[in-house]
Amino acid sequence: MKALRHLYMLAPLAAIFLVGCGAPHGQPRSGYEVLAPNEVLEFAPLFAENCAACHGAEGRGGAAIALANPVYLAIADDDSIRKAIAQGVPGTAMPAFAQSAGGMLTDKQIDIVTSQIRTRWSRPANFSATNLPAYAPKSVGNASQGDAAYKTYCEACHGPDGRGGSKGSSITDGSFLALVSDQSLRTIVIAGRPELGARDWRGNLPGRPMSDQEITDVVAWLASRRVPNPGQPYSASNNAQPQESEGDKRK
Repeated sequence: MKALRHLYMLAPLAAIFLVGCGAPHGQPRSGYEVLAPNEVLEFAPLFAENCAACHGAEGRGGAAIALANPVYLAIADDDSIRKAIAQGVPGTAMPAFAQSAGGMLTDKQIDIVTSQIRTRWSRPANFSATNLPAYAPKSVGNASQGDAAYKTYCEACHGPDGRGGSKGSSITDGSFLALVSDQSLRTIVIAGRPELGARDWRGNLPGRPMSDQEITDVVAWLASRRVPNPGQPYSASNNAQPQESEGDKRK
């Protein structure tokens, strides 16, 4: 009887061990497998791991533009969005994500991110009767005309000469202009930065949206404000000149 009583006491403990041994030792149980990075095919983790740090959670904007902005998605086609994701934007903070370009994402993963950005956040019906500006410029911009357009549409927020005002930051700062491409500037002028309170191309002057050419000219004016050595109070070439020795001075 005493031995039988010990068996009854050990029975619950044995059951625990048996439950814990549902899978072979050293192997994960069904449903607990961790996918390799190139096997993730769901939009949420792909966006969170690769895009949200700059473009914000749910694409609402951050250091970079909001991808959940319906105006942006109304002007940028899938090829443009996919190219930016895959190849990056040279000369800016936007890196390439395609494996073929040194990134971590497969072509299939990039296709998923591109299609889901539009599926989730575009609102095409909102622009069915709107004359949208072109995503890319149709002509060469004129910086002088852009100066006049800037004063008309932008100066009230961004201040004289784009140095910043009570409602907007400096947009002619050398470091800022060094980190954005002309296309990025055009996209911001058209789509705005609603997450920062910046209006799109229709809202700067009520009842008078910017024309396509005025947008092109403002971008040309902004681009003309770029400096060769942003962030430095002197020319890099001047700083690199060798110092004349005392012996040279006496010759």
